Amino acid sequence: MFSRIASSLHGDANPLYALRDALTRRGVPVRDLISGNINEQGFLFPSDRLEDILLRASRQCLLYRPDSFGRRSAREAVSRYYRSRGVRYDPDAILLTPGTSLSYWYCFKLLADEGDEILCPRPSYPLFEYIALLSGVRLVPYRLDERKGWALDDELLEASISARTRAIVLISPHNPTGRVASSEEVQRLVQVAIRHDLAIISDEVFCEFLIGGGAFARPAALEAPLVVTLNGFSKMFALPGIKFGWMAVSGDPDRVRRAMRSLELMSDTFLPVNEIAQAAAPDIFLQGESVCADFARRIEQCWDVADACLQPCVRSSYVRPQGGFYVTLRLEGISEEKASEGLLAAHHVLVHPGYFYDMEMDHLVLCFVQQPETMRLALEALKETLSGL
Repeated sequence: MFSRIASSLHGDANPLYALRDALTRRGVPVRDLISGNINEQGFLFPSDRLEDILLRASRQCLLYRPDSFGRRSAREAVSRYYRSRGVRYDPDAILLTPGTSLSYWYCFKLLADEGDEILCPRPSYPLFEYIALLSGVRLVPYRLDERKGWALDDELLEASISARTRAIVLISPHNPTGRVASSEEVQRLVQVAIRHDLAIISDEVFCEFLIGGGAFARPAALEAPLVVTLNGFSKMFALPGIKFGWMAVSGDPDRVRRAMRSLELMSDTFLPVNEIAQAAAPDIFLQGESVCADFARRIEQCWDVADACLQPCVRSSYVRPQGGFYVTLRLEGISEEKASEGLLAAHHVLVHPGYFYDMEMDHLVLCFVQQPETMRLALEALKETLSGL
């Protein structure tokens, strides 16, 4: 009765989540150190501002007049955002989406036929496997080098390319390692794309949250064959419920035009972006600049707390994240499954084992954007668990 894809989506919960579910059924509160929903940690767009913005936006939407690309005013606001950061996008090269996950699906369907390959960094976010499955494309990993601070190795990247490769995914800041691609890495990546005539999918959803400052390198600023830049309001303004994202397309002008024609039809098939969210976008950008800057300062403070707690942690080490919300711990002589399950069973703290992200060796992944006391208590529990294994 069901398709091959639908059948492959079924499966039993892994042992870690089976344990979490059992604790939850017993009424035991579990401290989730993996969720990236920072609303739960008190990061909220000011409610009075948001209410005013949404009320004004709703008045603009009494008559439904959809645009396949998204409202012009919203696309112009996205264009202004990039112009303020030194990158120019014509509003006609921007497509609005309800978030980055659907943007990836659009990218895969735009760039690859069934059985074609997309290069994706590894470690990698598990969601990509499901999007690739639904798109009919094959993800091929290129390894990030932990010994070099999770840097991109362009020789390994190039060795992963085949005759069926159609695009390279760059995630910077990277989830879950926190690596921010340097200007030199981005330049080398673009050179690989030029040599093999490949598109680049640049996922920049954490780009406003750099730890320690510094410049942020974008492939769109260079002469690549085709770059599709992904971002949205979910992380930038802590507004995941608004469901507003975008794809900004740059590169060879003829290819950009062809891409936008195809994306227009895909989007017109679904018209998935809420009209009120689109109408609200210009004001959210305008009033959210200071909000985003405040979030960035607070996230750096969260990392300072986590870093201070983790430094004396025995039998583990980590590369300090340069951006984003996550840190990856490398365990020394300890099983990641025993560590994550032991931490959950004894202290009711949920972190992820590295195999969730296809990491080599034993690792744990956690989100450090937490309330300070929650972070301290959870990491004390982690240290106790590791020292007892």
